[in-house]
Amino acid sequence: MEYNSQREKLTIPEYGRHIQKMVQSVLAEKDKELRNKQAKAIIDVMGQLNPHLRDVADFKHKLWDHLFVISEFKLDVDSPFPNPTKESLTVKPEKLAYPSRNIKYRHYGRTNEIMIEKAIEFPEGPEKDALILTIANHLKKSYVTWNKDSVDDSKIIGDLLSLSDGKLKLDDKTVLTDTTEILAANKRKKRNARSNNTHKSRNNPRRRGGH
Repeated sequence: MEYNSQREKLTIPEYGRHIQKMVQSVLAEKDKELRNKQAKAIIDVMGQLNPHLRDVADFKHKLWDHLFVISEFKLDVDSPFPNPTKESLTVKPEKLAYPSRNIKYRHYGRTNEIMIEKAIEFPEGPEKDALILTIANHLKKSYVTWNKDSVDDSKIIGDLLSLSDGKLKLDDKTVLTDTTEILAANKRKKRNARSNNTHKSRNNPRRRGGH
């Protein structure tokens, strides 16, 4: 009995062992004209085995690239596309540049900082006062979400003053959303999320064994 662990490793497992053996057969063919015909036949089979690739741009180009990969770039055939090299297919993408801005209090997040920056530019009046109170409540929700402990409103008001460089002030006697109310709302959100996931799972025919 032949075990998979004893067989040659599949270069691209999605195409299976038969395709790999067909490619090895083409590599052994000395007549280039026959190699070209066999390579085209393999491309057709590869396309049938992976119909999802038809939605990929340059469908045929992708198949030919895979063919050369399976042959470990040793295949000598006339491809309708430039022959790929091992180096060209293993080039690492450039690292994304992440924002270097430091967040003063990470548990509040960048979104709250942006809201504070916008609020500072807001014209004075009742609307700005309401906006400052709303931001303070958002800060408290963020604090409780990450720390899961009760927090004095004076702490949130002080942090808002610090984050706004002293430009957004609330009276020390201001009452923010109660901590227990925030925790209860968080529990409801989690419960609703679990309920929705369960509902989706029950209505998914694949999970029920359907086809």
